[in-house]
Amino acid sequence: METVSTNRSHGGTQGVYTHLSGSTGTPMTFSVFVPDHAPGEKLPVLWYLSGLTCTHANVTEKGEFRAACAQHGIIFIAPDTSPRGDAVPDDDGYDFGKGAAFYVDATEAPWATNYRMRSYIEQELPALVAGHFPVDMARQGITGHSMGGHGALTIGLRNAGRFRSVSAFSPIVNPLNCPWGEKALGGYLGPDRAAWRDYDACALIEDGAHLPDLLVDQGDADNFLHEQLKTGLLVMACKKAGIPATIRMQPGYDHSYYFISSFMADHVGWHAARLKA
Repeated sequence: METVSTNRSHGGTQGVYTHLSGSTGTPMTFSVFVPDHAPGEKLPVLWYLSGLTCTHANVTEKGEFRAACAQHGIIFIAPDTSPRGDAVPDDDGYDFGKGAAFYVDATEAPWATNYRMRSYIEQELPALVAGHFPVDMARQGITGHSMGGHGALTIGLRNAGRFRSVSAFSPIVNPLNCPWGEKALGGYLGPDRAAWRDYDACALIEDGAHLPDLLVDQGDADNFLHEQLKTGLLVMACKKAGIPATIRMQPGYDHSYYFISSFMADHVGWHAARLKA
């Protein structure tokens, strides 16, 4: 692991790091904010997964999480959204290929070689982080935005015993039934829709996956709400499964980081209450 940069901020250290990933076969970059803490102290960790076209930098520069993380003593980790490099297959569209890996382990050529973000996020990066930062891996939460909200929900549902808290901003909740999801899951996983269910929050809940509770914020002026995000389907799935879910429609907010940063401190505090219990 190599250090790209470090900066003091809000009584902590914001760092950016890179390493060669065995999962993706490429260099991967991620950011970590570590609040000041007592020597030897281990801190809870909140993972943040970003959306389409993003890298680690979007939330690091615009997410406004550091003050809340410093207040609550939480490490904040933001990975990249996909493998990078000239040798990595790509697509002309913004919603497939680089920057749009959908947090899956691809099975179809030519994507299967590099597009293994599920393994990277669930296994490789946590092991790397645990060896280099003062994280308490028994106290983990996960959140994300849009495609990253989809990632946070599905990873949280598949690993319910690992994450004490799961939240999301504007998540893609039912990729089996929206254009972004059908393109991505079909391209990465092939035509068998049964193989897609492991990457669909509503399908996972229908198939028996459970969370102790859930927080979701969604802007009602989001231009992707009705065609791509379909928040109401998550409301119905949680209600049917008996999952306590706070799913808030925020009047006038769109899909941007103006929205995310407005509610980031709420999410950090919500996670803190569950990570420190």
